[in-house]
Amino acid sequence: MDIGYIAIVIGVILVSMTLHEAMHAFVGYWLGDDTAKKQGRLTLNPIKHIDPFLTILLPVMLAIVGAPIFGGAKPVPFNPERVKGGEWGAALIAIAGPLTNFVIAFILFGIGVVSGVITTAGIEASLAGQIILTGIYVNIGFFIFNMLPIPPLDGSRVLYALAPEFVRRGMEAVERMGIVIIFILVMVAGSAMGSLLGGAIVGIWDLFTAIFRLS
Repeated sequence: MDIGYIAIVIGVILVSMTLHEAMHAFVGYWLGDDTAKKQGRLTLNPIKHIDPFLTILLPVMLAIVGAPIFGGAKPVPFNPERVKGGEWGAALIAIAGPLTNFVIAFILFGIGVVSGVITTAGIEASLAGQIILTGIYVNIGFFIFNMLPIPPLDGSRVLYALAPEFVRRGMEAVERMGIVIIFILVMVAGSAMGSLLGGAIVGIWDLFTAIFRLS
């Protein structure tokens, strides 16, 4: 495995996940909850957000084996009782992170098109091309993975807003297991998740291609 590629992956992950988590904190603060700010999470300092397994080890392992790259970071804390909009406000805080990754991927695709790195013939075989391609793939992977409606992933917060009370209580019990759930999910359904992410990456790439009229 190319060490340079691994370095690019790690660099992209640190920037992408820092923006992802900082946006969680910013939206929470915007909705009236300063919990994240008090705990030092309203920052662009990646050290405050890194989870050794989800942010570094898991994505790098996936990169080494050539699988679609996904991962996460330390959850940004918030107090639901202080968030405007109740469960819907909490859902907005949650999806702000994955949507940030989607926007990053879109912007990188646009930069690639404007700079000539991405054309109708494909993507330029250069350092810039590899950085842009990695950035797009990683951020789409983070977007899809974190939008899965499984506690404690961000997508589960949308279910919290829609589900009846007894379902929420069950989801809260699952969420308390945190990283254990993610580890089990990766170990048990890793192949299926890889196929899901791979298909989603192709679909979103085709969407970007259509938007920028490259097809």
